[in-house]
Amino acid sequence: MSTTVADRLLERLREWGVEQIFGYPGDGINGIVAALARADDEPHFIQARHEEMAAFEAVGFAKFGTKPAICMATSGPGAIHLLNGLYDAKLDHVPVVAIVGQTNRTAMGGSYQQEVDLISLFKDVASDYVQMVTVPEQLPNVLDRAIRIAMTRRAPTAIIIPNDVQELAYEPPTHEFKMVPSSLGTSWPSVTPDDEAVRAAADLLNAGSKVAMLVGQGARGAAAEVEQVADLLGAGVAKALLGKDVLSDELPFVTGSIGLLGTRPSYEMMESCDTLLTVGSSFPYTQFMPGLDQARAVQIDIDGSMIGMRYPYEVNLVGDAQRTLQALIPLLERKQDRGWREGIEKKITRWWEVMEAEALVAAKPVNPMRIFSEFSAQAPENCLIAADSGSAANWYARQIRMRGSMRGSLSGNLATMGPGVPYAIGAKFAHPDRPVVAFEGDGAMQMNGLAELLTISRYYREWSDPRLIVAVLHNNDLNQVTWELRAMGGSPKFVESQALPDASYADFAASIGLGALTITDPERLRDAWQQALAADRPFVLDVHCDPDVPPIPPHATLEQMTDMAEALIKGDPSRWGVIMEGIKTKAQEFLPHSDDRD
Repeated sequence: MSTTVADRLLERLREWGVEQIFGYPGDGINGIVAALARADDEPHFIQARHEEMAAFEAVGFAKFGTKPAICMATSGPGAIHLLNGLYDAKLDHVPVVAIVGQTNRTAMGGSYQQEVDLISLFKDVASDYVQMVTVPEQLPNVLDRAIRIAMTRRAPTAIIIPNDVQELAYEPPTHEFKMVPSSLGTSWPSVTPDDEAVRAAADLLNAGSKVAMLVGQGARGAAAEVEQVADLLGAGVAKALLGKDVLSDELPFVTGSIGLLGTRPSYEMMESCDTLLTVGSSFPYTQFMPGLDQARAVQIDIDGSMIGMRYPYEVNLVGDAQRTLQALIPLLERKQDRGWREGIEKKITRWWEVMEAEALVAAKPVNPMRIFSEFSAQAPENCLIAADSGSAANWYARQIRMRGSMRGSLSGNLATMGPGVPYAIGAKFAHPDRPVVAFEGDGAMQMNGLAELLTISRYYREWSDPRLIVAVLHNNDLNQVTWELRAMGGSPKFVESQALPDASYADFAASIGLGALTITDPERLRDAWQQALAADRPFVLDVHCDPDVPPIPPHATLEQMTDMAEALIKGDPSRWGVIMEGIKTKAQEFLPHSDDRD
């Protein structure tokens, strides 16, 4: 039997080191599916319950791993379903390659069943590279370029292969006019900054007396250098949400997350600094950065297209974060006055006391913050954490203390609902030897998570460490949007749009062979986490929590909280719960605290 284009596609993927394809079958990729059968499922086809979930799983694999991810779908509706996950990859700068089918070439342009103009469909989400393979000789160059461009630009790319082309006998490109041969492998350079610009940056930073640092995911791999620079400059370090795992939260100068979901120490540091150093972050919310005429600033980023666009930086250094900081360190003068740094550290210590106290505020029945704080206290130092969009992202940002080699991520810039569980699945295939935890609102769980529990049940025996824990914030409310209606729109909760149908997530998990607990008593949370983290299979914690506990932004005052609640008294069905929980929670910032827990 001759080698087909589909056979050669899989062979080339194996040569690139690809071990998994996240996808869903359909007749538009029948040629590839048949080739997978002939190849004994190498690369391993991971069947999601929906193409969007396959794309999210690929994003999770790429975010938590070190390789580009591959997702696959059939023509027409299958390809369309990939879009949301691919946009998540695009906005968070993640290397994902989508391989999709198309109707036969003879039918194209004839309004055939499931025929969609896929080049046009993908031209925005895969704007860095989208191409259709129309002859066998074209395949290796198109595939190699899609993988290289995804890795180089940290972006999604797309390959379209018509069904009839998949089944053609493969012929390699020849040494002839208008043939494009290709090759494997890439040696990546270390991008070093301009020497003169480094000196200018050092002079600016040395001149400051109240230095703040902001780091994002681009600083991952440069933690030691970030720590050293922060020590020399006497700086505090805030973290963009996608960079939450860049530095340990046990370091006394790390102020935690920044922004609407961030911490008060980060907010206050930015309010009062006179100098800003941003490393590997394109954090978009300027209102949480220093005033535009307040601070002198330096930015370091490897991507010149993303630099100098969030703040009036005086020096914009294009370079690898680690190499750039290494060049900068010898030129920095250690600040002798540590008063600024000591003040930041006191605020950070106080902040964690407040977070502990807020998590212990009584609620009906469980305070959602306590779900996260109980986990954080006993989280394995090598665990991987996926948080879904919604209120789960608030508590992930504020309550979980990163340490050791912990990693965490969520849908940062797209902030789409539903990637938490598929991210966790992708993370498990990237690191089958590490525990993974997903935090899900019940809205996201109903949208995507329930179905993907079936995927977890199917594949978990392949993982050397079977632990994948899904913690569900079960409050029967689309809680983040409910709070946005109240706080941003000045509107009471509209029950018809916000209320969710009740379901037992634990019962569903147990019915498919997963571990499961329903928790309605906050005092059971610690033991529940211990049980889940010690289990020999994936686990669902179905935690019934109070929708009235407010996700208070760092700049909110007690007076503002009270004013908001009072404004809703006449219309919000949860008005008294909002008032009581809001005041009790915010009051923790003004009360003395000591840790009285075991």
